[in-house]
Amino acid sequence: MRSYLLSLLHVVCEMAPYLLLGFLIAGILHVFVPQGFYRKYLSKDNKWAVLWAALLGVPLPLCSCGVIPTAVGLRNEKASKGAVASFLIATPQTGIDSILATFSLMGLGFAIIRPAAALVTGVCGGLLVNRLVPEDDVAVSSGCSCNVETGNRLWRVLKYAYFKMIQDIGGRLVIGLLVAALIQVAIPDEFFLHFGKEPLLQMLVILIVAVPMYICSTGSIPVAAALMMKGLSPGAALVMLMAGPAVNLASILVVRKALGRRFTWIYLLVIVVFSVLFGLLVNAVGITVKPMADAEPCCATAALPGTFKLICASMLTLLILFALAMKLFERFTRSKAVEPDTAVYTVEGMHCSHCEAAVCRAVEDIPGVESATASASRKTLTIKGPASEEAIREAVEKAGYTFKG
Repeated sequence: MRSYLLSLLHVVCEMAPYLLLGFLIAGILHVFVPQGFYRKYLSKDNKWAVLWAALLGVPLPLCSCGVIPTAVGLRNEKASKGAVASFLIATPQTGIDSILATFSLMGLGFAIIRPAAALVTGVCGGLLVNRLVPEDDVAVSSGCSCNVETGNRLWRVLKYAYFKMIQDIGGRLVIGLLVAALIQVAIPDEFFLHFGKEPLLQMLVILIVAVPMYICSTGSIPVAAALMMKGLSPGAALVMLMAGPAVNLASILVVRKALGRRFTWIYLLVIVVFSVLFGLLVNAVGITVKPMADAEPCCATAALPGTFKLICASMLTLLILFALAMKLFERFTRSKAVEPDTAVYTVEGMHCSHCEAAVCRAVEDIPGVESATASASRKTLTIKGPASEEAIREAVEKAGYTFKG
């Protein structure tokens, strides 16, 4: 247990400074980059719109569930089908927070190859969709643009960076850290060595596990790094970092419903094929992961991390505890008495604040809706106003979520 706790401490300390900085940059992007900026460069049906979509998507901290309503919203704002595909493929693979976290645990090589691979994959997928998917094959849902937030910008940056984002990915980040420390302690060093001559077999196993699962682009980093320290090939680790965050079973079903079957097949195949190709490239080039923490992170005599890293780790831990405690408190506290002319509906499929915003945007223009509030933790949508349930159902389902009444 002492070795496990020391290993966990080292992993957290390595990631904490970069995560705190990444969250801050993500908050700045969220607040200071207007939503119209993205739509302006994505509306043309050509290769430049596809390239802009990937370039704009790579730094955004959107997961594979949060990116779908955003991509559908872009489509509703007349973004081209190729640009939507490019954005949908490139965005969840990485973000400014995960790029910095990758550098902290896996070194400069992986920190460069991750966004580069996301960019190339997104552009190629978008170009294929432009060429192979007829325009009328891609459905257009009835959504609307993002709400304009008000209030002090600095406060909104900090709230999004260190509260909303941590609420969205904090649980999966904690699981990733705990699993990474367990891997370092429990798995023998030679565990993956018998796969050494079969890198494609490693990648196939990783794909079978990672594609259907919901994997966070940041939370997967410590797990991938720990597996590499136990003999997993760098290429297989990259496959996990690309395919895991980019797609999951839920996102496949939603994309098929919202954007069509042919679009979905291209979206899925591009992610799988290019993750394997980039994995083979990494193995051929010989990119390796830097040792985690000190040379012997699991040893009871290993030196403690430096003061700055300990302070950052403490701050990150407190922020995660507070954000998750508030999320838990919201889930289990009783709702206030429903006001007159107010209805509470059950909506499934929401995972983060981006999903909540997408559901609210989907219903806010329905006649009779005075205000709308969604809660991912409670799986509820609260509507004030005399809007009909059928209209609410239709809008929620068109946005890609499951309406339960």
